[in-house]
This record gives sequence, C-alpha cells and structure tokens, in this order.
Amino acid sequence: MDLRAIGMGLLFALIWSSAFTSARIIVADAPPLASLALRFFLSGLIGVAIARALGQSTRLTSEQWKATFVFGLCQNALYLGLNFYAMQTIEASVASIIASSMPLMVAVAGWVIFRERLPMFGIAGLILGIVGVTMIMATRIEAGVDATGIALCIVAAIALTIATLSMRNASSGGNLLMIVGLQMLVGSAILAVASIATETIAVNFSSPLIIAFIYTTLAPGLFATWIWFKLVERIGAVRAATFHFLNPFFGVAIAAVILGEQLGLYDIAGVAIIAAGILAVQLSRQTKT
Repeated sequence: MDLRAIGMGLLFALIWSSAFTSARIIVADAPPLASLALRFFLSGLIGVAIARALGQSTRLTSEQWKATFVFGLCQNALYLGLNFYAMQTIEASVASIIASSMPLMVAVAGWVIFRERLPMFGIAGLILGIVGVTMIMATRIEAGVDATGIALCIVAAIALTIATLSMRNASSGGNLLMIVGLQMLVGSAILAVASIATETIAVNFSSPLIIAFIYTTLAPGLFATWIWFKLVERIGAVRAATFHFLNPFFGVAIAAVILGEQLGLYDIAGVAIIAAGILAVQLSRQTKT
C-alpha cells in the first residue's frame, strides 16, 4: 500500500466519521427526515450530473438496479434516516460508535450467511469488537442515555450491513458514480414521504445549520464516496476496508472537539477495543484473500 493510498484512506475515514457531528448540528435546528431528504436530493442531482458528464449511462444491469434500490432504501433511508432521528436524543459519539460496528456485522453475515471462511484471528477480532461495543453501551445506558435512540442506531447499523452486502455485485457493468447518484435520489424520495407523514417543518436558520448542511451534502455525501471508489480501484475492497478501524477514533474525537461531548475512561477503552477488533477482522480477511 503506497503513501497516496494511505492518505486517501485516512481522508475517507476522517470525512465519513465527521458526518455524525454535522448531523447532530443539523437536527438541532431542523427536522431530521426533511433535512436528509433535501440533502440526498441535491447530492443525487449533482452525482447524476457528474456521471453524465463523464459519459456514464442510466442503462444499468438488473443486478445494479436491484443494488441501487436496496442501497437507497437501506443505507440512505433507513441507516441515515434512523441515525438522524436518533441524534435528536443521543450524542454524535454514541451514534458513531454503533455505526462503526458495521464492518463487524458484515464479517458475521459473510461468515454465517455466505459461508465465508474466517480465520481464528478474525473470530478473535469479532469477539473483541462485541466486547468493546457492549462495554460502551452498558456504561452509557447506566448513565441514562436514551435507550430508544440506541435501538434506532443498532437497527440503522443492521440496515447499513444489508446495503453493503447488496453492493457485492453492483460494480460489474460500470457506471458506479451513476449508481451512487441514483441511490441517493431513491433515498430522498423515501425520506420525503416519511417526512410528510410524520414531521412538522420548522427550521431555525442559523450559521451552524447552513454550514453543516452544505458540508454534509458535499463532503460525506459526494466527496467521501468518490474517494472510496478511487481507493477501492487502487488497492482493492478488502484492503480499503481496513481503514474502517479508524472510524471509532475519528468519530468520538471530532464530536469531542466540535460539540464538546464528554468522554470517559470506559469510552476510550471501548473505542480502542472496537478499533482493534475491526482491524483484526479486516486483516484476517486480507490475509485470506
């Protein structure tokens, strides 16, 4: 892995992790589902426009169309929708830690559902990750964190796992940026309907809200996705996924610096254990590959 790939991986992990902090800022001043629907609508239009400019087509394979709808539903509507809704009552660092367990869930699904062999080193990583998440969640629940918010984030992480698995065959046939744009529009449509049915639109326009919304739309929404695909193209999906072990660190660090969220000793220890578990799982899969 060369220095450029390392830099791309670090930048991707940093931007991906920062999305939880910017989301926390947004939901403080605007309805979560409506905000997310608008974000995906804008990101989707930009993504499709760029894809068309690059010569990509909307003529996708049947597998790609399936992945587009499943990804739009599971990642954008369910994963991010539930996370945005939950962050009205829980801290960004908590949502980030739960979401960071996704690589562990993907490994479990691959092991149990797809019968992918996982070395003992990877199994040990899974156990470590579960211990770390349990340690943090037990401490937060004891401190009085909203249990409903945690439950929504767990369901959201499961939805993201399903979305990730749905993309296993989506790369064949090209048009990846077009797929990214279209699945954002799918998520936008679903979230718009959910918002109309459940939310009262009341927005407190403020500088933090506007800055966070623009940042979330362009950085995690489009730029991080582009970096990810370029990184996968450069070093492969298995090696690229190794950078997910940085997400717990970056997620809690950014929330602490920008939002002033407090971190206890158990939180720090738990984050370190989760990161070690994710790294062990990804390295074991890399060695197997």
